[in-house]
Amino acid sequence: MPMLLIQGVYRIAGTRPDGDTVRFVPDDPADWDLVPGPHHVRRNATGGANLRLEAIDALETHYRPPTGGPVLHQPAPFADEASDELLNWLGFQDVQRKPDKTVKAPTTPPDAPGFILTRGADKYGRCVALAGRGAGPAASGTQVGVTTAMLKKTANHHMLATGLAFPTYYRSFFPELRTELTKAVTAARQAGKKIWSVDRTTSGAEVVAPPTISQDVVLPKLFRRLAEYLVLNDGDPALGGFRDFLAQKADRFTIISTTHFTTGLDLVVEVNTTKVKMTEPPENLLFDEG
Repeated sequence: MPMLLIQGVYRIAGTRPDGDTVRFVPDDPADWDLVPGPHHVRRNATGGANLRLEAIDALETHYRPPTGGPVLHQPAPFADEASDELLNWLGFQDVQRKPDKTVKAPTTPPDAPGFILTRGADKYGRCVALAGRGAGPAASGTQVGVTTAMLKKTANHHMLATGLAFPTYYRSFFPELRTELTKAVTAARQAGKKIWSVDRTTSGAEVVAPPTISQDVVLPKLFRRLAEYLVLNDGDPALGGFRDFLAQKADRFTIISTTHFTTGLDLVVEVNTTKVKMTEPPENLLFDEG
């Protein structure tokens, strides 16, 4: 799978990283202009931009639904642990945060050297990437054929293997790399690591009024849809209209095991008064980019 390699540093002071999002600053900010695709990478005055780690989704630490309402989070122990684990893996030590999760300056170290492998940005201007540490396997600004061996050395693989993130696959991610990540997910689930010891995505989660939404751990994409729906319905946790809401959201995806392409998460979600579950495991869904 060819991907653009960009060398640089991770820089987190003054930002709010979580388990799948972190700030990256290229050695040459002009490298952002090499990122392919219809969306441009949104960068700050220093050349830094937010990364969205490819193919993974960690529990939400500070999510504000587009329908309004307060900032929400999923169960804090695992949401916070995922963020801490990512920063530790990248090379940061003893990270201190403000109450709103912003990282205090200075950090140790101020910057952590690393590289990213990317094929584009999302509609929010975040670079979607595999995140590596240290020196990359090729020169910055060049295309690299990413192998499964290289994938295993990324933060993306590490977060799934440790059981601190869910898989969330999009169509542009190559099948052989997706298969390797699914192996890591399967092993973590079978071992009951971290989120997999308490995950209720396919067994049923209890939904309550905001700001809690649910004390149960579920796929973050499902949590975000629940949060949007509950805020839109003035905090009423009854789920009678939730599947209709999902149909209107019109997420486009394929069920990998059957190759069935469809629209609307209502087709893989069941509700029962105030309980919700998905009928397919996260790694069996392949989403179209928004």
